[in-house]
Amino acid sequence: MRPILALLLALCPLLSALSASRPNVLFILCDDLRPDALGCYGSKHVKTPHIDRLASEGVRFANTFCTTSLCSPSRASILSGLYAHAHGVTNNFTEYPASMPSFPGLLHDAGYATAYFGKYHMGEDNDEPRPGFDTFVTHKGQGKYFDTEWNLNGKKREVIKGYYTTVVTDLALDWLKQQSADKPWCAFIGHKAPHSFYTPEPKYEHAFDDVRVPYPATAFQLDDKPAWLKQRLHTWHGIYGPLFEWRKTFPDDRPEAVKDFENMVHGYWGTVLSVDDSVARMRAWLEETKQLDNTLIVFMGDNGLLEGEHGMVDKRTAHEASLRIPLIVRYPQLTQTPKVIPQQVLTVDMAASLLELCGAPALPKTHGKSWVKLVQNGDPDWRTGWFYHYNYEKQFPYTPNVRALRTDRWKYIHYPHGDGSPDKHMSELYDLKNDPGETKNLINKPELASKETELQAELAKLMQATGLNTDTDKMPLDEGVKSALPDAKLR
Repeated sequence: MRPILALLLALCPLLSALSASRPNVLFILCDDLRPDALGCYGSKHVKTPHIDRLASEGVRFANTFCTTSLCSPSRASILSGLYAHAHGVTNNFTEYPASMPSFPGLLHDAGYATAYFGKYHMGEDNDEPRPGFDTFVTHKGQGKYFDTEWNLNGKKREVIKGYYTTVVTDLALDWLKQQSADKPWCAFIGHKAPHSFYTPEPKYEHAFDDVRVPYPATAFQLDDKPAWLKQRLHTWHGIYGPLFEWRKTFPDDRPEAVKDFENMVHGYWGTVLSVDDSVARMRAWLEETKQLDNTLIVFMGDNGLLEGEHGMVDKRTAHEASLRIPLIVRYPQLTQTPKVIPQQVLTVDMAASLLELCGAPALPKTHGKSWVKLVQNGDPDWRTGWFYHYNYEKQFPYTPNVRALRTDRWKYIHYPHGDGSPDKHMSELYDLKNDPGETKNLINKPELASKETELQAELAKLMQATGLNTDTDKMPLDEGVKSALPDAKLR
């Protein structure tokens, strides 16, 4: 027995050192956050110095995209590393399968203390704790910017007075202060901001009053686009609609009604300022407790957001503003030299990447790929194209079924009806190198017919690689865009 005991005693310092070397994980997830609402991604008006500092000390991914531009499907893809058709969360009403592996669950099994605070939004009316988390604090539905009712880890429900962004930060910090230094932790902060209905803190209500915000030029460049884009203009998801309650009388296509649009954007920006304050508080605590450099900080959005591009608001479509999300990672062991990564990174890459950095077992199945090698040494085999997937929703009949391919240069979008018949909507083809704003639909250019065929074949190949056969792809029947509905609930 003595040799075994001596071996165990000899291994104890090694095991302790190994535990200490595993990074903590602080995952900050924003809702509907456009990259260009952050200073480090080029915002001219929204000052986000604390988020920008993370980027200046770590990695800013310049081209990150969601594979389905909708809250619940995208969040499930971040957790699982899978496309929506594989994890099954294809809308905002479906629960993340309890038996499906997730990267927080694998970290928990590997010895991490795990917690979630804030908007979870998989299972619309379920605020109970979820598997894989020691502590789970959330609410039903969207929550409110002020005075949300929280389910505190299944023990009680309580309305906590105050602004959502401040409250969720308080909750996370209270938990972190209770964690042992002998065990790594993984904490999620799921911000409501900047999701509709945009309500800034009082101190930021008038932060942008002097900034004029016109409709984007592409809102009026629709003649070569599918007809459903024009049909959407006067709906909940168009620029002449209610604009997330910033326009009280709608539809309104008068030129002077652009003021409502401007107010909406101001409100959106104002909520982002509070998120930057939250990041400052989290960083300050990590510095005070000397955990900053052993904490893997991830800051990202779940999906993009259309702010008037092509005449639209909301998301769901395969256009750039709907797809693009910010992704910033600070962790000195990943890179001590600040970097900007230009390659296309996806939501489905997050799980594999974070598990690798934490030294945890890999997911049994993933559609993504770890970007650790890409960041540290470059990866010549990194993707040059990927496909996008969205299914029509009867509750929100303003966007048809979408299947799209985005390569480093080209984007091809088509809108399958759902019954196997020929598409009823015009397809779209963009040369992103020469037209990053997607102003010219090239689908009817005879000289590009072979390019269209090439992209269609690549789209089919990528779909099949994830188990989504183009011949058996199941999707709802597209019933067509309907008019503005005053009783609709936006998500």
